[in-house]
Amino acid sequence: MKKLFPMLMFCCLIFLAACGGSSSSSGEGNDKKELEFWHIDPGDKEKVYEEAVSRFEEKNPDVNVKVRRIPNDSYKQKLSVAMSGGNPPDVFHSWGGGWLNQFVEQEKVMELTSEVDASHFNELALDNGTFDEEIYGLPLGLSIDVVFYNKEIFEEYNLEEPETYEEWMDIIDTLNENDITPIALANSTKWPGAYYLMNFASRIAGPNLFDSAFNREGKGFDDEAYVQAGEYIQEMVEKDAFNEGFNGIPYDEGRGRQLLYSGEAAMMDMTISFLNNVRSEAPEFEEKLDFFLFPTVDGGEGKQTEVGGATGPVWSVSESTENADLATELVKELTSEETAQDYSDRTGSLNAVQGVEPSDDFTKRFYEVAENATHIQMPYDQTLPPELAELHKDTTQAIFGLEMTPEEAADQMEQEAEKTLE
Repeated sequence: MKKLFPMLMFCCLIFLAACGGSSSSSGEGNDKKELEFWHIDPGDKEKVYEEAVSRFEEKNPDVNVKVRRIPNDSYKQKLSVAMSGGNPPDVFHSWGGGWLNQFVEQEKVMELTSEVDASHFNELALDNGTFDEEIYGLPLGLSIDVVFYNKEIFEEYNLEEPETYEEWMDIIDTLNENDITPIALANSTKWPGAYYLMNFASRIAGPNLFDSAFNREGKGFDDEAYVQAGEYIQEMVEKDAFNEGFNGIPYDEGRGRQLLYSGEAAMMDMTISFLNNVRSEAPEFEEKLDFFLFPTVDGGEGKQTEVGGATGPVWSVSESTENADLATELVKELTSEETAQDYSDRTGSLNAVQGVEPSDDFTKRFYEVAENATHIQMPYDQTLPPELAELHKDTTQAIFGLEMTPEEAADQMEQEAEKTLE
């Protein structure tokens, strides 16, 4: 018995230690509630979001936020699969517009109207996440698209910022004569090229063209202005305005941007997120960087103060979240004044929070463009229903590839619009 007693005591101690370990592991760590948060942005934007998440976790120590970044080019498909599979993230990135509305109509997005102070946001930006007067998405970013260019190249060849299409074509001719690719384009994902169609259509017929076609108020997507917009694009392609193989190059991989950084190309029509790319990929290039607004066209009704724009990120909460109150608090933190100021100052982006002005000199210039804009056109592919949005991108890419005439593209768009739009 004397030998057996110490052995029994030893076994009891082992058992108690094991029980103590089990109790500890199922304690504070596993008692924490978890939120899953998806976004698409790398670099400083990602850091801004992560710091907002950290502030949220400090205010809510019983919550752990699992942050997942998914590259832009694959994000829409992954979120759609998660939504249809019934396992979406609690908080997710969108751009508002028709793409978000498809999930709203499927009752997969939580309505936030009563939880939100609408005056906190830029009205136009908030409208892009509002459907039937109910708010489903809170915008952090507001973007515009401009034509970026390399100042050194322009100075070397005595080029000035063009205000008209004819002046732009003269610049393209000069650059081609000197073996410089005029415009970098990475269009395998189709949306970069879509800016040209939207901008040309707006310059030709004015900003009311899209609204009329979208709302079925007289004009259609087969309007002559859309045909002419396609003709301008094909003229640019035939004049070798773009790099070789542009329709097969994805934007996210950065090959198009590298053409600018290296001096092989002189210009790129892109959203102001390009500045964030520069600062994370080639910060020394910022000294060479400048921009101009998309030129006007001869006889057109549109003005340079009518700019293309977008909201994004727009944060939404999944209807199926098990922690609705916490998820709502997270999207509020992701659109707080502190987050908005960081977002603008550190990433060169405009924000959608009312009264929060950028302190960064370059971003202030974007801010002035947005403030002086007489119209901001949201991207078609973020406004139209998904089927029509995809057709818009497909037909525009085909126009760039000279695989479809502008008339054929416009007719296809109108035929689908007649079936899709009320």
